Amino acid sequence: MSIYGMMQTSVSGMNAQSSRLSAVADNIANSDTTGYKRASVLFSTLVVQNAEGWRNTSGAYNSGGIVPSTRYSVTQQGALEYTTSITDLAVQGTGFFIVQDASGSPFLTRAGAFIPDSNGRLVNSGGYFLTGYPVQNNTPVGVANGFAGLEPIVINTTDLVAEATTSGLFAANLPANAAAVAGSTAAANLATSSFTNKTSLATYDSLGRSVLVDLYFTKTGAETWEVAAFNQADAAAGNPFPYSAGPIATATLSFDATTGQLSGASTSSLSIAIPGGETMTLDLSGMTQFASDFTIADAKTNGSAPFGIEQVDIAEDGFVYARYANGSSRVLYKIPLATVSSPDRLTPVSGTVFSPNDSSGDVVIRNADDGEVGRVISGALEQSNVDVASELTAMIQSQRSYTANSKVFQTGSELLDVVVNLKR
Repeated sequence: MSIYGMMQTSVSGMNAQSSRLSAVADNIANSDTTGYKRASVLFSTLVVQNAEGWRNTSGAYNSGGIVPSTRYSVTQQGALEYTTSITDLAVQGTGFFIVQDASGSPFLTRAGAFIPDSNGRLVNSGGYFLTGYPVQNNTPVGVANGFAGLEPIVINTTDLVAEATTSGLFAANLPANAAAVAGSTAAANLATSSFTNKTSLATYDSLGRSVLVDLYFTKTGAETWEVAAFNQADAAAGNPFPYSAGPIATATLSFDATTGQLSGASTSSLSIAIPGGETMTLDLSGMTQFASDFTIADAKTNGSAPFGIEQVDIAEDGFVYARYANGSSRVLYKIPLATVSSPDRLTPVSGTVFSPNDSSGDVVIRNADDGEVGRVISGALEQSNVDVASELTAMIQSQRSYTANSKVFQTGSELLDVVVNLKR
């Protein structure tokens, strides 16, 4: 073994321990970083091969060195810490959230401290945007082996949604003792039109505007009634007839003279085309005809004026739901989870994100709550998997090893001084 070889070996040992100390310092600094994965430096031997092969027949020892390699404990699950924010997300399993940077480049992360930015996009502390599949007709369209179709999830609580009226119910008693109208009925829409009873229903068009529908019930004969619906906005001043437009729906009701209920041959519903909205199916099956006054038993319609998002819920299967002020809900996005064949070989990038490479394998995108890929936990964050006590122990070990290697280098330097100062 040469003196120079001894010194070179000790230098490689100091470099290796320096790398280990750097990893320890990084781990301790990020012990409170959400989603951080511990880095460790492993060592392997470097054997110097002499001219005669691996075996040195002269008995002299050729010193080699040490080669450090870095490994990240990506697959080790960190502890979950529960929070009060719905948009704080954690993965209980092996999967990763898929995020994008400002340029749209995709990355993988376990850091799920997301909050809405000024545009409603969910962004974490590293400045990366959470992505998902937009839901169309309650069905997300995803790509299993690529990032196509993913887009930043936008939650804007100021967005307004209107619900058009599509159905309703009206139940009332029509007076059996009422006289039949001999002249023009309401459906004729003439200045001379007559009717027996009238009421109105509040409905909504597609933009959430209120549309009042006037309902006219006109007795035309024994056990026979005409129903006519008009848009109240078309009514004339004073006497509503004639309306500026004809009835938007008409029907004929016939009653059983014995039971006072609708007869089997009678219509039991009325299809009303709401101006600027949808067609409302008005259920009239509860109408009766008894010898009593016109009495409304029930009247209701769906639809509503514009309302905003009151709350956002994120389920374990990754579906993002908007809960509206009127109690209804709608699916907005589907958050997928990504996986690779060798997560510990992913390339770490600033911002607590990872980039796939040839060693980690290709990215496979799967549905959350699908096997070992894991579940999405809302209101929780995955903590760093660093054990500070273990890191402090490793730091002391590396410090001692670094000192020992420096002593070897110092000894080699002293031996060189002896050689240089030899005299004949």
